Amino acid sequence: MRQRVIPGLGVSLGITLLYLSTIVLLPLAALVLQAAQIELAQLLAILSSPRTLAAIRVTVTTALIATLFNAVYGLLLAWVLARYEFPGKSLLDALIDVPFALPTAVAGLALVALFAKNGWFGAPLAGIGIEVAYTPLGIMIAMAFTSIPFVVRSVQPVLETLPRDVEEAASTLGANQWQIMRAVIFPAILPALLSGCALSFARSLGEFGAVIFIAGNLPMKTEIVSLLTFIRLEEFDYVAAAAIACTMLFAAFMMLLVINAIQSWQLRYVGRGE
Repeated sequence: MRQRVIPGLGVSLGITLLYLSTIVLLPLAALVLQAAQIELAQLLAILSSPRTLAAIRVTVTTALIATLFNAVYGLLLAWVLARYEFPGKSLLDALIDVPFALPTAVAGLALVALFAKNGWFGAPLAGIGIEVAYTPLGIMIAMAFTSIPFVVRSVQPVLETLPRDVEEAASTLGANQWQIMRAVIFPAILPALLSGCALSFARSLGEFGAVIFIAGNLPMKTEIVSLLTFIRLEEFDYVAAAAIACTMLFAAFMMLLVINAIQSWQLRYVGRGE
């Protein structure tokens, strides 16, 4: 009789599926069912209202810019942590995970204290005419702060396990550092980088606690989608809240599908090139 690798697989799988269904699938299904009861004309009226469109525009734009920043800065952080040894490296490596452990409301209050007009960073910036707190720039900073670990933790393990002999062979053949980075290293880390950026973008889209303190929450200007959904719930407008939330859920899900397709294509491309 063939023994199973994991003892009690049936019980373990049942508990796992029960937990997944209760914690993840059931709330999402309830949201989708609530939104499915909305008539198409009513749904379009909710989503096309000026306030909703403005909130979506602010959220998507700031999340995209924050993700682009994280793609560059997160890649640099991962490179430093994976390729160099220096005093304080362990501390820097631990600090990367602080946004995961820190309550988002605390992060928002800290960012307001730093970037307000009388803050440590806000005062010098205000002196040269740059306002951060209660502007879209503040939203971008809050989103970047809470989501950058996704990029670093996705790319860092790939860089650490990347064989050095391939780089040495390219160098022996006359390739310079830029050519090695472009033709050898970057194709290898691209799937992980895309995955980290997708997670960073998704986290930024749904960020709430860190953003509302520094955004100012001005309708049509610095109001984000998650806050607008919360406001509709406070107004007992469950239909509008479900419509807005389900739309953002669909957008995030489609984005993840596209990124997974790109990753699969990239892995097949790399596999053919080996």
